[in-house]
Amino acid sequence: MTVWLFRAGKQGEFENIFLEEERVYLTWDDLNIDLKSVNSKENLYKRLIEHYNLDKEKTAINWASQIWPIAHAMEQGDLVVLPSKFTRTIHIGEIIGDYAYDESLGSPYYHYRDIKWFAKDIPRDRFDQDILYSMGAFMTVCKIHRNNAEERIEEMRQNNWHVPKNKNIKELVEENEETISVDLEEYIYDQISERIIQRFKGYKMESLIEEILKAKGFTTYRGPEGADNGVDILAASDTLGFGDPRICVQVKTSDNPLDRPTLDQLIGTMSNFSADFGLLVSWSGFKSSVTKEIPKQFFKVRLWDSKTIIQQIFENYEKLSDEIKKEIPIKRVWMLDSEVE
Repeated sequence: MTVWLFRAGKQGEFENIFLEEERVYLTWDDLNIDLKSVNSKENLYKRLIEHYNLDKEKTAINWASQIWPIAHAMEQGDLVVLPSKFTRTIHIGEIIGDYAYDESLGSPYYHYRDIKWFAKDIPRDRFDQDILYSMGAFMTVCKIHRNNAEERIEEMRQNNWHVPKNKNIKELVEENEETISVDLEEYIYDQISERIIQRFKGYKMESLIEEILKAKGFTTYRGPEGADNGVDILAASDTLGFGDPRICVQVKTSDNPLDRPTLDQLIGTMSNFSADFGLLVSWSGFKSSVTKEIPKQFFKVRLWDSKTIIQQIFENYEKLSDEIKKEIPIKRVWMLDSEVE
């Protein structure tokens, strides 16, 4: 069994199509070439130079290495890993169909493989850092195999998508392994996420969310640990908290993405507290039954997953308390964008 990383567009714009149609498409614009008719990678990159009028042979070789697998390397029974760009979760499926080329589907959907998605919305935090590192490769398609990744992902599959206990995990980067270019933004989020969940698991997460709201100018009320009556934090603007908007906040740090009943509970609770809006915070993200409700609840509820929480920390870091800064010591770093030539 081989494990393949597959991306659904630079911004995840094809993710819902991949999941709903149970396919992975090679979303390369205007690539109306039947890849089965190309018998080697060398011929493929020559075709790409001609097809796209490329000036750099290196670019064509790089593209060919990502285009070749869908037709010539992937096999039925292999696994596909699809990191979500919308939430900090991973989708995993099994290839169940041969390579297909259908020009009638239009660009960029000419090339595809049928997939059985058997695991959706797995929180990224369940995976070891070295596997997440491999999943951050700056490639549309590539093989994930560092540090016995195939075996370890299969072990997670057999263990309900948790890392088996007492596993001897290797270092993040092994010697004599090939160097890969990674999405530094994803890598940074993974590193900070690991720190936060270590320091703010359970009830402590409420204190972090409360600090963020205070930094944004809200006056807050947080009840004692224990029964919350459907709300963990109340927040309102102005110094004394008598202004608008008035917000009910529910915070969850379970290992599983939240389902629809939690959202419905928050919406019902809002009226009990005369709140204008609701904020539902779930460190492990949300199931599709919740995210599908976003348009309907856009003027009432906001959803924060771990990525949004980290973004809020970035935006409000200077106004956070010294205690929070001590627990999450970060600094701003500027660098060249490796995606821009």
